[in-house]
Amino acid sequence: MSDSNSLPDPLSFARKMWGGMGVSLPGMVTPSLNIEDIEKKIRDLKAVENWLKMNLSMLQMTIQGLEMQCVTLNAVRAMGQMASSYGTTAGTEESAGTGGVPAGGTGNEALRQAALWPLTLLQQMQEQMQKAAAAAMQAHQPPEDAAKP
Repeated sequence: MSDSNSLPDPLSFARKMWGGMGVSLPGMVTPSLNIEDIEKKIRDLKAVENWLKMNLSMLQMTIQGLEMQCVTLNAVRAMGQMASSYGTTAGTEESAGTGGVPAGGTGNEALRQAALWPLTLLQQMQEQMQKAAAAAMQAHQPPEDAAKP
């Protein structure tokens, strides 16, 4: 009989089967029985996966940026059309003598006011903060009549 220390390789059948093919079919990974080869393939595939994820996120960000640019340009175009139509209707109403347009309501004035809304909002916020600070200062000061006996 054979030596009990020399056991037959349990994977010899798999080695013979895959080694006999000799052809790598597309979409079919030839299995390896070497752990280092498998770990190397896993590392390589994970690197490719991370690279593809990065490219996908960059592509998504580019698409979102272009969509935002398109929406912004459409909004500016619509504002321009509204301002030009407002200017032409104001001119026709003034020439007709209806007087239905408020004073200073030209198309250029409407665009100027629309462009300055962030500045107007900032000024309003500063005024509110100054009023709140003044009210807080008055609340902390003792009344003058109570201080004098």
